[in-house]
Amino acid sequence: MMTRHSRGSPFAPHTDGETAAMLEAVGAESIEDLFDIPEPIRFDGEFGIEPRSEREIRTEMRALLGRNDDLTEFLGRGHYDHYVPSLVDHLADRSEFLTSYTQYQPEITQGFLQVLFEYQSMLVELTGLEVANCSMYDAATALGEAATLADRVRETSGSTVLVPELLREERRSVLENYTEGAGLTVETYPYEDANADREALADLASEGTVMIYAESPTVRGTVEEGLGAIADIAHDEDALFVLGSDPVALSVLEEPANVGADVVIGDAATLGLGTSYGMGLGLFATREGFVRQVPGRLVGASTDSAGERAYTLTLQTREQHIRRERATSNICTNQAWVALRTAIHAASLGPSGLVDLASDCLEAPAELADRLDDIVGVQAPVHDRHHFREFVARTDQPAEAVRETLEEYGFAVHAIDDHLVQVCVTETNRKKADALVTAFREAAK
Repeated sequence: MMTRHSRGSPFAPHTDGETAAMLEAVGAESIEDLFDIPEPIRFDGEFGIEPRSEREIRTEMRALLGRNDDLTEFLGRGHYDHYVPSLVDHLADRSEFLTSYTQYQPEITQGFLQVLFEYQSMLVELTGLEVANCSMYDAATALGEAATLADRVRETSGSTVLVPELLREERRSVLENYTEGAGLTVETYPYEDANADREALADLASEGTVMIYAESPTVRGTVEEGLGAIADIAHDEDALFVLGSDPVALSVLEEPANVGADVVIGDAATLGLGTSYGMGLGLFATREGFVRQVPGRLVGASTDSAGERAYTLTLQTREQHIRRERATSNICTNQAWVALRTAIHAASLGPSGLVDLASDCLEAPAELADRLDDIVGVQAPVHDRHHFREFVARTDQPAEAVRETLEEYGFAVHAIDDHLVQVCVTETNRKKADALVTAFREAAK
């Protein structure tokens, strides 16, 4: 039973007397003595947040949310809006899935473990690789873990990770955080018309290269056409080839295993989750030979004492479960519930439905780019490639001015350079394409 106390959190329900007894037992004078927080980052004050009633908070939140612009988004660049069937919400919101209790205890959570096993199986089928874990936080953390895995498994010396020059900033930032601690250096290779400049990449690669990372689709929505050649460049230097993608794109693009990918990372939240202001689901798949180097958790299928099929955590390579020096990652949790939603969404679509969705992602940007290209003062797409979901358009007018004008008409796009805007179209905003083209015509004047 929770006891009352004079200060602190209701989730640490100790009386002042109990707290004093514990401090005396460990030889500390105050709770603050238990924490070694550096002075520059220590907060020693009051937050100044006045207590308010539920009614007051609801009123304030409604007013705050009412300030949001009601724009139709054509944004993309890492966050893609696909229609999520209502059955995903209904099944994922069942009480046995929405529990604060850990979902990994096999004696009570066979259903959850089976869903994660199905999620892993889906990724194995889409990537052609033998092993997939049951999720990372997002694509950025998956990329960072791929780099440290490459550093561990590469037999010769080396400390350079090569990534595209047009890598999304959040991925690069997280990757640099990972590699700094591991003594690795992140360097970039150039793009040529939004695909890897393979000749330049070959010149940059050396025996000091640990990993080469490529994306398909790229940050500009183009389908990378030289994945096999990039894999050859990596393997010639005994480096790992890591490919970034997502499950929708993988359903129609060439299987990563066939083009020589050693690791596939990306964001699987393109299924089962709305754009959600940045929430992601990191996918991570690799070859069986690296299975003991895989970060996070793997769910496996087995047989119980009664001969029934049973699911359990087969591998956990973090230090809580194995000797610290053998731990491959200190990531402590994953996106189990989001992975559950992705698995449900993928299962509801089935193989043909997933291909249909991906086909729309190829057709819709080509169709919209053609219409924008007919407008005087607009060139779309800038890159003469196949595109997936999104493309870049060049405008004679300054890109920021075009973006602002489109916003006045109720549309949101990215201005990515002085005269470049990026447009993303999926099945959820495709019906607004006519109105967007009309607004673009006004913005381009």
